[in-house]
Amino acid sequence: MPTLLIVHHTPSPNCQAMLEAVVSGATAPEIENVDVVRRAALSATASDVLAADAYLLGTPANLGYISGALKHFFDQIYYPCLDETRGRPFGFYLHGGSDVTGAARAVDSITTGLAWRRAADAVTVTGEPSRTDLDACWNLGATLAAGLMD
Repeated sequence: MPTLLIVHHTPSPNCQAMLEAVVSGATAPEIENVDVVRRAALSATASDVLAADAYLLGTPANLGYISGALKHFFDQIYYPCLDETRGRPFGFYLHGGSDVTGAARAVDSITTGLAWRRAADAVTVTGEPSRTDLDACWNLGATLAAGLMD
């Protein structure tokens, strides 16, 4: 069964709401035969990445960059996963207080280095997530998971 790995850093209620929407979309009843695995960014390992078929990343934007937790995740998995995960699909969501541009650029840069393939538009939110933002997160999770269905 294909696996979607959700790697997240969720330190706030806003990030939690976005994570819950992503998971709800990825595990919707119409998504069949896809295993959805959630890992906090500080506990996700290279083995988790190698065992997955697609990735969904979530992080707050801190001081114009991705969280230290997600950066640590990338630092730990980059070289062990570089050759084995080329071309795998991914998506991501970001939450920031005012600007997420630098964080989006960082995710794009790192995933380009890994040669992962973006399978859906990023969801970027500043301030409190609206119903539309949470629906976009739901769609992000559903899109990544549906792409793995047999």
